[in-house]
Amino acid sequence: MNINPWHDVDYGADAPGIVNGIIEIPKGSRAKYELDKESGLLKLDRVLFSSVYYPANYGFIPKTYCDDNDPLDILIISQIKIVPMCVVSARVIGVMRMVDGGEADDKIIAVAEGDTSVNHINDISELPSHFISELRNFFEDYKKLENKQVVVEEFHNREVAEQILNQAINDYKVKFGS
Repeated sequence: MNINPWHDVDYGADAPGIVNGIIEIPKGSRAKYELDKESGLLKLDRVLFSSVYYPANYGFIPKTYCDDNDPLDILIISQIKIVPMCVVSARVIGVMRMVDGGEADDKIIAVAEGDTSVNHINDISELPSHFISELRNFFEDYKKLENKQVVVEEFHNREVAEQILNQAINDYKVKFGS
């Protein structure tokens, strides 16, 4: 029996406030892992061309769908590196609105529910401003040496993030059925 984490794992009973995120890339990595949509396995897309490292654990929210034909991306803040393909219960605290290659590519920002060093955070406004600057810098720079442009537009609060998440859940249902 083949299980595809995008289609066979639930986004969580408490969504949009708390969701299941599936990690593709642990924080601190230069490897760009990505879910192979057909097999459900993790594949190495590339090693980042720039000498930068993912500032948070990066993955996707299952049973969501976005304009870029992928599931909705999520950055999960934790004091630890989380192994790829781990399902993480995460509290949604905000969103980074981003344009990648001319397409909208929003990133939900969340904190790991099982990490007491961050699970008290309820909104992006509670994060240190320097961390927000690190996120912006990483995503604006990580593709520069590939001659690709990424524009980080704005960071928004939990309410906006939850609206985007609800839309991605509805879009998944329209595309793939419930």
